[in-house]
Amino acid sequence: MLNVGIVGLGRMGSLHLMNCLKIKDVNVVAAADSSKKSLEKAGALGVKRLYTDYHELFGHPADFDAVVLSLPNFMHFDGIQLALEAGMDVFAEKPLATSVEECRQIVKLAEKSGRRVMVGHVMRFVEALQMMKEKKEKGTIGDLEVATIEEIINGPFAHPRVPVPVSEWWFDPKKSGGGALMDVGYHMIDLFRYFAGDSEVTFSLLNHRLNLPVEDGAIVILRSSKSSAKGIINVGWYEQTTFPKYNFRTLLHGTAGYLSSDDLIPHNLYRHAVKEGTKNILRRATGRDIRYLSYTYHYESFYKELVHFFECVKHDSQPSVNAEDGLKTVELIQAAYEKSAKSEY
Repeated sequence: MLNVGIVGLGRMGSLHLMNCLKIKDVNVVAAADSSKKSLEKAGALGVKRLYTDYHELFGHPADFDAVVLSLPNFMHFDGIQLALEAGMDVFAEKPLATSVEECRQIVKLAEKSGRRVMVGHVMRFVEALQMMKEKKEKGTIGDLEVATIEEIINGPFAHPRVPVPVSEWWFDPKKSGGGALMDVGYHMIDLFRYFAGDSEVTFSLLNHRLNLPVEDGAIVILRSSKSSAKGIINVGWYEQTTFPKYNFRTLLHGTAGYLSSDDLIPHNLYRHAVKEGTKNILRRATGRDIRYLSYTYHYESFYKELVHFFECVKHDSQPSVNAEDGLKTVELIQAAYEKSAKSEY
């Protein structure tokens, strides 16, 4: 049984807590958040030890095997550093940190501590994208020439049924590390690395339609360091999106064909939910493991990434996404910001 602490109980932290409670051989022994309301919810779910200051959680390192961090961007470095110094394996939400320098320090800290650091590059765990990766590796489309990867959403303006204020750190470049490019573009850039390997930025253009202190959209062109593959990244916060519509897609164009995520992601998410719900009932009735969150399709990937992380902790193996991956993604984002600053638009 792995004893786990949850640090940060915002939207993502709460989802991670719920997922951890559903994973076999994982025991959530403590949670930390500055919100007493969030802590009360965690307590109602059975979490016994609750802290309003996450530093107190790290004061009991012998009680934890691993920690799941979902802090605001500017607090990632501090949280990861404390966890590694306490001898814990770490799952951290992206970005690894808000600057290249902080990411490099985390990589060094991880190497020195000998502990695992997995970063939440959740798109790698989306079933459709894993299928595309497998087909691409088998040579189905020949040599990859161009990948078009895009996601346009509400960003921090998305809210639950009852609107809540957007935390100010989202719009402070020093605290967030950037806008839509750091938030949404982080995943899209990592996906290009997932399909094409290490890359470099050749062009970048930022959008400021909403007159925010940070960009609300970006177009970035990448080039693989090992092949002729190019990547076109298109991201934004400027579009009002309502479930079940989701403006995301990945297209892989090769010399022998193409692959599209639109062909692999369920077209009707309501029908998919009913189908998966029925399958889970049958799985449970026949003594098999249910696929938790499979009915949501997209949210299942958050569950799958944590299952992968905890399996690595239990079996002393390395996660498929580590601190080095987080560093390389932030390096590309920083290069894109620098390219855009030099462009005329």
